[in-house]
Amino acid sequence: MDTENAGAYFAALQNKLGAALAEIDGGAFSEETWESKLGAGRGLRLEDGAVFERAGINFSAVSGDRLPPAATARRPELAGKQYRASGVSLVAHPRNPYCPAAHLNVRVFAAGDSRWFGGGMDLTPCYGFAEDCRHFHAACKNALDKFDPALYPKFKKQCDEYFFIKHRGETRGIGGVFFDDFNEGGFSRAFAVARAVGDAFAGAYLPLVQKRTDTPFGEKEILWQQLRRGRYAEFNLIYDRGTLFGLQSGARAESVLMSMPPSVRWRAETAPPGAEEAKLKDFLRPREWA
Repeated sequence: MDTENAGAYFAALQNKLGAALAEIDGGAFSEETWESKLGAGRGLRLEDGAVFERAGINFSAVSGDRLPPAATARRPELAGKQYRASGVSLVAHPRNPYCPAAHLNVRVFAAGDSRWFGGGMDLTPCYGFAEDCRHFHAACKNALDKFDPALYPKFKKQCDEYFFIKHRGETRGIGGVFFDDFNEGGFSRAFAVARAVGDAFAGAYLPLVQKRTDTPFGEKEILWQQLRRGRYAEFNLIYDRGTLFGLQSGARAESVLMSMPPSVRWRAETAPPGAEEAKLKDFLRPREWA
């Protein structure tokens, strides 16, 4: 029953975040539900909005006879176990290149006698603004400090390590917090930590969108945004365990791939030395923001 309570929270968070993003954009999310042999889900999707070129929020509750490889890579003792899982995931790709993209995921797994939470939130800017990064990380830190001041630096380090694009030698964005296999202090405390992360997302991210969405931009900035979205796509398709879990478990592909940017380009980055675009790789290097 306790995992069902977590599922109810995730479904409510989906509605809350959908309303908040729709209010900023002025557009409406389309809604679709799906069912499969694994379970059911509900997707909210906004395409070609005034503020968000793409935003999606998915909720799912699934179960199966065998955990997919992506879920047992770090827990091999659970290979072959029956499982239950539910969670909510959000991705937002703003239209304005000066607005950062963002991702949120909170989820619960149960397999055998084990129950654990995972998820986090992270920020992916195309142009670096230190004050935006400080705001985002401060919101993450404030959400976690009430449980234990050691959680934020631990989860931040895990986020920096997780969202590292190995073949590029760079991080996807400026990080945030990331946790997996988390059941520290028992189910109730771990659930409270996951809720705190989910509840903090709107305050961490949406003020940045409101702040940057009216910044003037042109074709140069759009091209740069599409090149950086290529990095986002590479990470999701090659390394992201959530994407791999969804595809390996037989989940609806359109829902799993909702996180992909709406348009990308791949070509050599040729920003001249000193240009704002040329500064981004160094800006993305992990550092203390809060």
